[in-house]
Amino acid sequence: MLMPHPAVLRRLVDEYEALTRSGSTEEQPQAQAQARDLAYTLCVSTGTRDVRHALETARQWLEAASAADASIRPPTDRDPHVYA
Repeated sequence: MLMPHPAVLRRLVDEYEALTRSGSTEEQPQAQAQARDLAYTLCVSTGTRDVRHALETARQWLEAASAADASIRPPTDRDPHVYA
C-alpha cells in the first residue's frame, strides 16, 4: 500500500480536527461538505473505512515518521564518509 507523505497527512489531520473541533460543521453546509471530503481523503489515504480509524492510523504513521526523522542525523565533518 502506498503511504501519503507525512506533511500531507499532517495537513489532512489538522484541517479535519480544526473543522470538527470548532463546531462550524453544524452551522455551515460548506463546512460539513469540507469535513466529509477530508474524512473521505483520510480514509482513502490510510486504507480505512471509518474516519475514527483513519485518524488513529494517521497518528500512528505520523508518530512513526517523526521517530524515523529523529533517528536520522545530518552528517558532520567528523563522519568518515564526508568528503571535504
